[in-house]
Amino acid sequence: MTPAARVQSAIEILDLILAAAKGGGASGDKIVGDWFRSHRFAGSKDRRAVRELVYTAIRACGPIPPSGRAAMLRLVAADPALAALFDGSVHGPQPINPGEPIGEGGTAPQWLEQRLLHSGIEAADWPALLGRAPLDVRINPLRGAADLPEPGEPLHTPLGLRYPPGTPIERWEAYAGGQIEVQDAGSQLACLAVAAQPGETVIDLCAGAGGKTLALAAAMDNRGRLIACDIDRGRLARLSPRAMRAGVAVIEQRLLNPGHEAEMLADLAGQADAVLVDAPCSGTGTWRRNPEARWRLSPAELVRLAAVQARLLDLAAGLVRPGGRLIFVTCSLLDEEGADQGEAFLQRHPSWPTQTLQLPAGTAHGGGIRLSPARDETDGFFIACFGSP
Repeated sequence: MTPAARVQSAIEILDLILAAAKGGGASGDKIVGDWFRSHRFAGSKDRRAVRELVYTAIRACGPIPPSGRAAMLRLVAADPALAALFDGSVHGPQPINPGEPIGEGGTAPQWLEQRLLHSGIEAADWPALLGRAPLDVRINPLRGAADLPEPGEPLHTPLGLRYPPGTPIERWEAYAGGQIEVQDAGSQLACLAVAAQPGETVIDLCAGAGGKTLALAAAMDNRGRLIACDIDRGRLARLSPRAMRAGVAVIEQRLLNPGHEAEMLADLAGQADAVLVDAPCSGTGTWRRNPEARWRLSPAELVRLAAVQARLLDLAAGLVRPGGRLIFVTCSLLDEEGADQGEAFLQRHPSWPTQTLQLPAGTAHGGGIRLSPARDETDGFFIACFGSP
């Protein structure tokens, strides 16, 4: 591909991503992958270059741009050398016309920037929210010592290592053998907050594909009872092969029907030593990995997510035994999904005390701990722990 053709390809992919963001379609990563599979003439260097253009353009635009071309023109404003590639060649973009729409800069749509400020995320910290995330792994003690081709940088977490973005972890024998799992340092810290112990009964109420479930199983040394729940059959189905690779044998899976979770968990009422509620959220703490996610969020969707989180917290409270603990986690930097949510839970359950968390990173915030890309070099999280009376 010529440099101009790479720019035009990036524009086409950006148009697909923008349409998906507006219509609730596939993620940016899936769209990029599907485009490359259907355009096999693009070599490895072309794919890297096009991907870099796509995600640099996404990160450069705050509000959702009117088109992929407008997003790319935002890059031209910062790098005039790109303008020469708008040359009208056979596979390149058409020349730039004066007055064409250009994507607006910034960090996010204005309403969302205001929510960040209201939540105590200062503007000086915003660039870090869109930086490229490193690759963090967790050593799996259930598989013994990990034989790694590269040592990695130690993290705050006892079993964490950090590698540069793009490190081919999935090609390593240690990954194939389950000795390591890819997991952001923030997620590892959230699992530390659960303080799962061997022999306990632990419920991962929103397990998804099971990244945190596997970490909890390792902390429990494969002893006890670990119930992984979710309403998404596809995501939960990915847990079994991951557990097999990791040598985890303690997990019970439960696929829940939305609206009927309490009935399907009735046998566990008041039985759990710990319940982890890693609730569905806006994902504002994961923009480093999913920068287009900030274009998918709306005030109405934020209200809906907060209502889901409150319902899940109340559901979880009924599962915790007296003296047990409820750990609430969202990968969000917004107080509506963090500090405010925790305060509302305590108002509904005034006999539940907040338990102080001792984590090796993060800042005390609203009765819990906040992790942020700018200050902790992790994804953004809110983590709180409540004790059952």
